[in-house]
Amino acid sequence: MRILVVGSGGREHALCWAIAASPLCGTLYCAPGNAGIAQEAECVAIGAEDVEGLVGFAREQAIDYVVVGPEAPLVAGLVDRLNAAGIKAFGPSAAAAVLEGSKGFVKDLCAAHGIPTAAYGRFTDPEEAKAFVRARAAPIVVKADGLAAGKGVVVAETLEAAEAAVDAALTEGAFGAAGAEVVVEEFLEGEEASFFALVDGETALPLASAQDHKRAFDGDTGPNTGGMGAYSPAPVMTPELEARVMAEIVAPTVAAMTAAGRPYKGVLYAGLMITAEGPKLIEYNARFGDPECQVLVMRLMSDLLPALIATSDGVLKSFDLRWYPEPAVTVVLAAEGYPGPYEKGSEIKGLEGLDEEDLVVFHAGTKRAADGRLLAAGGRVLNVTALGTTVAEAQARAYAAIERIDWPEGFCRRDIAWRAVARDGEAMRDTALPRPLRRGPERP
Repeated sequence: MRILVVGSGGREHALCWAIAASPLCGTLYCAPGNAGIAQEAECVAIGAEDVEGLVGFAREQAIDYVVVGPEAPLVAGLVDRLNAAGIKAFGPSAAAAVLEGSKGFVKDLCAAHGIPTAAYGRFTDPEEAKAFVRARAAPIVVKADGLAAGKGVVVAETLEAAEAAVDAALTEGAFGAAGAEVVVEEFLEGEEASFFALVDGETALPLASAQDHKRAFDGDTGPNTGGMGAYSPAPVMTPELEARVMAEIVAPTVAAMTAAGRPYKGVLYAGLMITAEGPKLIEYNARFGDPECQVLVMRLMSDLLPALIATSDGVLKSFDLRWYPEPAVTVVLAAEGYPGPYEKGSEIKGLEGLDEEDLVVFHAGTKRAADGRLLAAGGRVLNVTALGTTVAEAQARAYAAIERIDWPEGFCRRDIAWRAVARDGEAMRDTALPRPLRRGPERP
């Protein structure tokens, strides 16, 4: 098959790494890609949000299948345009991608169908929003309704911080059109987890669980980011809890979307809070998480590509996936200053020899200089991803690899997967199992 992956981050590198290993994959393109993705696919200089450019390229190159990584082109209707052009694609339609495109839509859907979530209010008037904040008290959460590149959520510890967040969105226009409406919701106590399912419009096939770390610094402190690391599986997600999530959250959502004339096809990513009352939905994403995708593909024993195609074809009912039991950990190396202002263009050395069995360095924000040097080109730059017989072993392997990377301008958290390690990851170990073999394609 001739396949196009859309996107340029660590998630897309992970998808390309997995897809390139499939016997079904003949020629693989990525638009726009990055320096790491270039080891797996031919990168083409078309932006992920250039819908017309992507459709035109897919036509010209007789692409058989398109895998859309980021949320913005999904919300913009890229899958609709591809399907209209007779090109099969993985990802929801614009009508279904509203599950990520509008937090208010999701909250209303939950309220209408009894899906457990935080109490909330929707507001376009700043004074009404502030009155709601004062009535609920802090801590409280303020979210821009639309897509804000991961920066539209404020967990306010004080009323002053909550009111400032309301003003930033509704008065100051900090998030543009995405912040023209805000959702203000109660602060949920518990442990966060990420849960993924492939959905073909009717059937939902659960994938592995994961847990990511949103805060920039150790101890879950500092500003929210797009994610500083992740691990899978999440020990908090027991089989019993996974069954509850499927029955109480995912299944009613899929049914509600179909009944509303918005059948959902693609990967459904449920951000959860595991509370004393059980799992509650924080938000939905309409694509694979980043960096959760990186640990999922490391643990996936089955060929990913047929699963994606089965999702598009609506035949998940007769599909199944197999997973390595070993846990995976990914640690994000980011540019100093991220998620605030940061410098681009610094040189990264020391990656030679790091791609080995059970260890992959996925590129999130890199490019090649004309002279071949590897340069940082984003906020999140590298995802050092490892498997281990325990979470602690996978964590140690990832950090040992990081010590070999020469990039003074970068930083990382040093406590990724701390919850699982503190719980004692030995519970996930079965020493009788063979070591998993790396499935990725050979690299030069």
